Amino acid sequence: MSVPVSQLEKALSYPFADPSLALRALTHSSAGSDNNERLEFLGDAVLGFVVAAELFRRHPEAPEGELSRMRAALVNQQSLADIATRLQLGDLLTLGPGERKAGGRSRASILSDALEAVFGAICLDGGLEAARKVILAAYGEALASGARVERAKDPKTRLQELLQAKGKSLPVYEVLNIEGEDHQQTFHVSCQVPLLRHCTEGRGRNRKLAEQEAAEKALKALEQQL
Repeated sequence: MSVPVSQLEKALSYPFADPSLALRALTHSSAGSDNNERLEFLGDAVLGFVVAAELFRRHPEAPEGELSRMRAALVNQQSLADIATRLQLGDLLTLGPGERKAGGRSRASILSDALEAVFGAICLDGGLEAARKVILAAYGEALASGARVERAKDPKTRLQELLQAKGKSLPVYEVLNIEGEDHQQTFHVSCQVPLLRHCTEGRGRNRKLAEQEAAEKALKALEQQL
């Protein structure tokens, strides 16, 4: 068995029945045709399912929209790259000469894809339950803290990230009206979202607060629609 595979097994506490799957998961496309791209495709789907199922179990009161945002916060490229870095996955990768010189071992896109490929390899090697155990162990406290951070984000941030996760354009905010004297104004703001037929509106003592209220209303409308 190769040293990288042995180290990967130790890092994940998972012994591969077929080490060639692990070796392929650690091989970037720059190193040849027998690479991790297909395993990354499978691992992406496995990871999404496992995290979604775990969030569904942990947060029985959360609506679909909030669950989607929590999942997006956990399975994005940077989150995966952070986990891969903690596991020292970059040191185990097989890269082509160009990627090695360009610092590919620390590149977030390469690390995140490789980690997903590893999850895919484990699913093929030991089944979905084996992959689930490894994924949950790899995430550890991040699964809980990531969800807490997502819930703590302001409505504008959550709305923007939800739309980005679905490949949609960002919301457009517009000041509709400003009432009152300079020292006691009330801002009326609209929020236009591609997925909603009608704009939502918010009001507050400044533009930022009004936009936050409009974004919160848009999020609630999306949760009912999606």
